[in-house]
Amino acid sequence: MKLLVTGAAGFIGSTYVRQVLEQHPEDTVVSLDALTYAGLTANLAGLEGNPCHRFVRGSIADAALVDDLVGDGVDAIVNFAAETHVDRSLLDPEAFLATNVHGVYVLLDAARRHGVRLLQVSTDEVYGDIPAGHFSRETDPVNPRSPYSAAKAGGELFCHSFAVSYGTDVVITRGCNTIGPRQYPEKLIPLFVTNALRDEPLPVYGDGQQVRDWLHAEDHAAGIDLALRQGQTGEIYNIGAGNERPNLEVVRGILARLGKPETLIRYVPDRPGHDRRYALSSDRIRSELGWAPARDFTQTLNDTVDWYVTHPAWWAAIRDASPAFQDYYRQQYGWRLAEASATPAAAGGSQ
Repeated sequence: MKLLVTGAAGFIGSTYVRQVLEQHPEDTVVSLDALTYAGLTANLAGLEGNPCHRFVRGSIADAALVDDLVGDGVDAIVNFAAETHVDRSLLDPEAFLATNVHGVYVLLDAARRHGVRLLQVSTDEVYGDIPAGHFSRETDPVNPRSPYSAAKAGGELFCHSFAVSYGTDVVITRGCNTIGPRQYPEKLIPLFVTNALRDEPLPVYGDGQQVRDWLHAEDHAAGIDLALRQGQTGEIYNIGAGNERPNLEVVRGILARLGKPETLIRYVPDRPGHDRRYALSSDRIRSELGWAPARDFTQTLNDTVDWYVTHPAWWAAIRDASPAFQDYYRQQYGWRLAEASATPAAAGGSQ
C-alpha cells in the first residue's frame, strides 16, 4: 500500500509511521504535517534516508496540496492531524473547528473523488462523561462536552455523512488516553514527568480523581493499522486498553518511578467542565479484528516515564527554547499554582 499519513510529525502519527515502515516494508508512506507547535521533525528523525518514506510540509486544509498527494497513487489516508488538547480548546476553540472539522472535510472530499479509504483517528472523549457503570460502545450516542471533543465529533459526523451520501470508504477509530515516547509535554504525563525531573510542582486538577484508560502509543498504532487494513467500511472501532486509573494514582506512579517525593503534588483549581470519567469497551476490535494491547498499565507507564528520563534533549528543546510553550504554561498554570494547595479540599475540589 501507499499511505498518506497526515499529522505524521505528531505524537501518535510518528509512532504509526515508524511502525508501518518497520512491519510493512512493502508499503510506502507519504507523511504530511503542517509542523504547528506539536508537530516536530525530530519525531521522524532517522527516516530521512528511507526510500519508502517522504515528508511533505503542509496543512490538511490545503485542498490543492491534498488533492495532488492523494491523486499520486495513494491507496489510503490515515488522518492523525488534529488539534488535540482540551485545555487549549478552551482557550482557542476556533482553531479546533478549522482543523478537526474543515480539515477532515478536505480529506474526505479528496478520498471521495479519488476512490481511496480514509481512516479517521478520533477519541473516546466524543462519548462525554461517564461517572460510573457501563462502558461506551460504538453504537452509543456521542455527548461531547469540550470544544475539542465537539470538533472531533463533528469530524466524525462528516465522515459518516460521506459514507452514506457518496459511498466514501471511511473507517473511524476512537482511542483512549494514549501515552508513550514523543508526546508533547503539555499533556499530563510528559508534563508531570518533566516537572518532576526538575523538582517543580505538579499541578493536579481538583482532587485528581478523574479516571482515564491509559494506552501505549505503539498499541494504539497497531489497532489503527488493523482497522485500516481489515475494518469494515463505514464502521467505528473503539481502541481501549482496559487500564482505568485515576489521575492521582498515575501521578503517584510517576513520582515513584522517578524516586521523587509526593510533596511535589499541588492541587489546583479544576478546568471548566472537566469530564470525570471515560470508559471504553473495545470488545468489537478485539473480537472482530483480533487486536489486543501488548502492554499492561505498569509497563505502559514505566516505558513512558523512562523515555523522557533518557531523552532530556528532546523535551528540553521544547520547554526551554519555545516561547509559545512557556507562554501557554504561564497562562494555563500560573494563576492556578498561585492558588494551589497541598490538599484537594483546599484547592476547591473537582467539578
